[in-house]
Amino acid sequence: MSNAKRVKHVALAFPVAVPHLALIMQGVTDYAREHGGWTFSASPAASEGFPETLAMELQSLRGWRVHGAIAVITTTAQARAARALGFPVVNLAATLRSCGLPSVMVDHEAVGRMAAEHLLECGFRRLAFYGIRSAWYGELRRRGFVARCEQAGAKCFVLETKHRRRASQPWRQELERLDRWMKSLPTPVGLLAVNDYRARLVVDECHRLGLSVPDDVAVLGVDNDLTICEFCQPQLSSVSRSGWRVGYEAAALLDRLMSGKRPPDGDLLVAPDGVVTRRSTDVMAFDDPRMNTLVQYIRDHLDEPFGVERLLRVVAMSRRWLQQRFRRHLHCTPQDYLCKMRIERAAQLLRRNEKMKIAEVAQASGFESDQHFRQVFRRLMGITPREYRRNQVGDASHPLPPNAL
Repeated sequence: MSNAKRVKHVALAFPVAVPHLALIMQGVTDYAREHGGWTFSASPAASEGFPETLAMELQSLRGWRVHGAIAVITTTAQARAARALGFPVVNLAATLRSCGLPSVMVDHEAVGRMAAEHLLECGFRRLAFYGIRSAWYGELRRRGFVARCEQAGAKCFVLETKHRRRASQPWRQELERLDRWMKSLPTPVGLLAVNDYRARLVVDECHRLGLSVPDDVAVLGVDNDLTICEFCQPQLSSVSRSGWRVGYEAAALLDRLMSGKRPPDGDLLVAPDGVVTRRSTDVMAFDDPRMNTLVQYIRDHLDEPFGVERLLRVVAMSRRWLQQRFRRHLHCTPQDYLCKMRIERAAQLLRRNEKMKIAEVAQASGFESDQHFRQVFRRLMGITPREYRRNQVGDASHPLPPNAL
């Protein structure tokens, strides 16, 4: 068989210039390079109007010599068009509850749980969720967030707005709803917005209302769009959604479908890869001043190799008291919390410093040996530090508009 006959032509029907979708694109192309024989037709950018719409319309693929496609399906019309194409299509979006197509996406419910966990670890007992109504991913993120709040016995406040605004409905009306809701929130409060774009709106609204971020309102987004997060004042913490892994797994699934294999029974869900902590959630809000002191000390000294013994000296309390306080406020032991914080720091260094050696990352995260660092990282993250770094290749810094995923 000639090489030409083995080539698979794949359409990428999503705007690859959007940051988290650029990461997905990188995962897809990395899979293709590893397995060979793929060529692409890609959608260069979002179409005019709402960025949720696709630049490469699925209907336009009819009659193309395409073996398969990876697409963002956001409407029932798009889902019908994809099912009628006559070749496999893998969906990346969770806007629809079900689109009738094989789908690979981040575990949106886990995103909500992870976000709540982060805010609870900051000491908040009042949490809030600013979401999108009628988008399935928004419901899933809210569901995970609220469930974790209820499990922890924390009070949760929810505001959800429409997924898409009509031209006849001024954006000012949405801001007025947000304004009324935020005025009603008791402070201090930890708040998750359904994406970074809306988290930025919350930060701006806090400034307008005279609320301090993060002391009055700690704000957390989703997507880790570097432009929004790094240039927000203060810089915005965000849940990173494993874009590279989603793309890689989507390509692997499409490859199986193009080979004639059956699709899986349900959606393939990829775990989010952690909270990227920045200034907007850099606060301690425990009602126990000694816990605030301890947790702040841990965060300020993560580059130093210390354990529970040093913590006992920081607050001059017994080991039993220390264990009880951590279990009461953080539902874990002091040692477990130390490990978690060190791995979060290591993950951040792996994402931001491509040239930093693994041994240097281990040392900068307070591990006394490379071997111990690798063992703890794999236990908590499920992959090695090197694999994690590879998963972050292609991190983008383009502006991220409100998205449909």
